[in-house]
Amino acid sequence: MVIGTEELLRLTVAALMTRTGERQNVLAEGIGLSQAQISRKQAGRQHWSLEDVDGLAAHFGLHVLDLLAGPTHAVGVLHGSIPALRPFDVAAPPLAAQLPLPAVQLTAQPLQPDTLQPPAPDAPVVPCVLCGQPCSEEVDGFPQHLSAEECAAAIAAATPAPPTPVSPAPVPVPQQPSAEPPAPKPEPHAEAEPTAPVEPAAPPAGPRAPRAYASGSLVDQITGRVHEALEECSGDLEAAQAALLKSAIPDVMTFFKASRVGGRYEHSEFPPTAEVLRKRTQKGADDIWEGRPKWRNPHIFKAAKAGTEFEVTALDMNAAYLSAFKAWLPIGQLREDTSGVHDRKKAGVHLITPAPWEHTDLPNPLGNRMEPGELWVTESTLRLLLDCARDDLADAPTIHRSLVSGGTEVLLEKLRRALAEVRKEALAEGDELTVNYVKSMYSKLVSTLGESTANRDMRRPDWMHIMRAKAFANLWMKANKIHKAGLHVVEMSGTDELHVIGDWRTVFAEGRDLNQVKEKSIYTLGGKS
Repeated sequence: MVIGTEELLRLTVAALMTRTGERQNVLAEGIGLSQAQISRKQAGRQHWSLEDVDGLAAHFGLHVLDLLAGPTHAVGVLHGSIPALRPFDVAAPPLAAQLPLPAVQLTAQPLQPDTLQPPAPDAPVVPCVLCGQPCSEEVDGFPQHLSAEECAAAIAAATPAPPTPVSPAPVPVPQQPSAEPPAPKPEPHAEAEPTAPVEPAAPPAGPRAPRAYASGSLVDQITGRVHEALEECSGDLEAAQAALLKSAIPDVMTFFKASRVGGRYEHSEFPPTAEVLRKRTQKGADDIWEGRPKWRNPHIFKAAKAGTEFEVTALDMNAAYLSAFKAWLPIGQLREDTSGVHDRKKAGVHLITPAPWEHTDLPNPLGNRMEPGELWVTESTLRLLLDCARDDLADAPTIHRSLVSGGTEVLLEKLRRALAEVRKEALAEGDELTVNYVKSMYSKLVSTLGESTANRDMRRPDWMHIMRAKAFANLWMKANKIHKAGLHVVEMSGTDELHVIGDWRTVFAEGRDLNQVKEKSIYTLGGKS
């Protein structure tokens, strides 16, 4: 039975979702679709488009060719147990490097006879555009193997394998007292370098589960930088921490660039800055409103002033800016759009008129803004306002003008997952040096992406505003979750401070992980003086 390409893609998506533990709503949010669309596409009632394939590959951190090579191959590449098909990593002739990739079937379905061109008697051996290994066949004028199996075989043949111990023959051999056992005859295919054993790739120390998302090498680079600082400071923790905090900005930019190796998107690092993103003075601000909250529940404080006593818990959100790395960011230069329609596959800043907010027991998603009328907001704030409209909390804002580019939510995802993994392991081991180093990197990255002389590797004030606004939006969503659970929101401010009345542990898990919250303090509000 021959499986079509699209059915193979559905099987691959299902396998990747199973391996990563993702549900359809998470996948839908990651590639800019609805959960219903994902369901229809996976059930075969709607087709996956080529644009969807690009989004799926970016979401799972795979090359498109690896995604289309089948579930076993895709999951293996995600694990790191199978080499990726990476044609752009192979040194090819300049002309071949400029040729577009042809449409290729990666299933067992035979190719049409008229597309196959037998090699000429003296045809040169050139790299296959799929796997990069030597190849003498052509398909539609492009050098490539005729099937995925041939690509896999070529990769396996080019990959040195560790020597396999030879098992003794089951037939007994007479003892030779004065002669050593004869050396086994080498296999015909194992003649190269018989005396130089090939060492396999070094596995991680200890029994560690496979990393599904974050690059293992990136995690090792971050932890290796900590060990390097400790060695340079002869084990002095204070000196090592000072050195790591000083190098946090160049270090995190180095790790970010490492996380983008092999990425599908080539983001702009110094695009022209739009007028609304330019500071009016050296110490002034630009025109973007990030939605910073500073809110108190008027009903609770009025009752407390009248003598009612409340027990309030102050909650602290963990690594708010690190969580904000998962935000929709524009890839290239911002372009003007006056259609007044929000395109969920683009990102940028928007000039809007927000709808009135009539809920006095829930903070306004726009933060503590008092002035009515138009204002510039980021992609994170606009998406939050549109979500509120879908939940019938307010009307949708009116969009007058947008400055946008093609966007993605996974541009910083590999770096975010790597930093989160290093942070989680450091917390489990009580390694506060690494915890503080990671915190310094993600917080300084957000704060220096704008017009800052501290970061000379990138200038993206739009990213800075979007990520800050995303941190505020994440805090608002937690407040809304408390409100939906029937508890009372007392106060909300900054990126990580939320005061509530009621058993908050029925809503949030307690701890220091990114998806958990921790208790900061418990105090009494109101009562008799």
